[in-house]
Amino acid sequence: MNKNRFSTKLLATLSILVAMEVIIARFGTIRPAESIKISLDFIPIVIAAVLSGPVPAVIMSILADVLGAFLFPVGPFFPGFTLTAAVTGLIYGLLLHKSQSMPRVVCAVVLQQLVCSMVINTFWLHVLYGLPYLPTMAARLVQCAVVTALQIVVIPLIAKTVLSVHKRLPA
Repeated sequence: MNKNRFSTKLLATLSILVAMEVIIARFGTIRPAESIKISLDFIPIVIAAVLSGPVPAVIMSILADVLGAFLFPVGPFFPGFTLTAAVTGLIYGLLLHKSQSMPRVVCAVVLQQLVCSMVINTFWLHVLYGLPYLPTMAARLVQCAVVTALQIVVIPLIAKTVLSVHKRLPA
């Protein structure tokens, strides 16, 4: 591993992104039902992924989830959701770090929504609250469709803006 992999600039950036994610996830989320959540909390994770790649995005996602869960609990802390956050950071980091072309954005969003939101988080809701798996998954289809469309529109705009600003900042 490169000794400069986690520079002071990267650590400061990730710290700001962790704070942003905690605030957005805890205070900027719409929960129309117990099993449905619509939020813009993907934005800091995408920024970390675009700027830094999969490892920093995973670390940032884990820290934000754990810190948010302890500072502003929505329910009991459940490490399964932390695992989902890590997988989300990994997917975005692997697919969006080098290129943010529309096919890569669509692939990242669809993969993240299918794997993390539909399968894994539905399973965690089943384990944690005893919700029936398949009916809960069916109810979450609308959430996934809305969030997928939102992310496919927002991620290219965020990536373009972040990369433009990042290039102008001193090293």
